[in-house]
Amino acid sequence: MKDGLLTERQMEVLRYRKQGLTQQQIADIISTSKANVCTIEKSAMENIRRAKETLEFLYTLDATHLCTIPSGTDLFNVPSIIFGEAEKINIKVKYDTISLINRLRESRAQACKARVVCEDIIVYITDQGELYFG
Repeated sequence: MKDGLLTERQMEVLRYRKQGLTQQQIADIISTSKANVCTIEKSAMENIRRAKETLEFLYTLDATHLCTIPSGTDLFNVPSIIFGEAEKINIKVKYDTISLINRLRESRAQACKARVVCEDIIVYITDQGELYFG
């Protein structure tokens, strides 16, 4: 019985991948097919993505809705929108422009294509200036 979101096998494959091994090398080590290693790795990464989304939601519970970045917005215009809204409520955002864009891309990668926000992104902020994206 597993306690976490990843199985022992998924953790094993991710550890090998972190060490730089190819899927074929891992398959040889754990006596399975490369296709099976690919499936294991893909499932593990999906579980991690879902866990991150769940944590992000949990953090928004202690944050205030700041604004919504509409679909179609140029990614490079997002920081000025967020900084402007935060200034209105007297909260200093704890990120500079580049860090903010990187934080957004890490948090909502599927919502950004190249330089364009491709789906509405809800922005939350804590009193300490931490940002979360829903």
